[in-house]
Amino acid sequence: MNNNLGKFLPIGTVVLLKNSEKRLMITGFCVYDMIKKDKVYDYSGCAFPEGIVNSKKMALFDHSQISKVYFLGYQDQEQQIFKKNLINKVLNIINKQQNK
Repeated sequence: MNNNLGKFLPIGTVVLLKNSEKRLMITGFCVYDMIKKDKVYDYSGCAFPEGIVNSKKMALFDHSQISKVYFLGYQDQEQQIFKKNLINKVLNIINKQQNK
């Protein structure tokens, strides 16, 4: 996870990563890498426009890897509350890790 906490993009946002030609759609947040157990990525995503073709082929990436936003996902009051809660939980995790 990086320090771009306030920049969590909403579900459904379509992005292009640096050094990539294939767009991704954000499908989730704060995803643990199954191989590197201590690595948490800001986002999970699927290929756009294909969607989730295989659940074992999800993209994991950080906000800092995004080079372009093509479409911003739906935002409303519920999404804003979720984002605020997500940021608070991430900050709690970071604080616990720093106090170890």
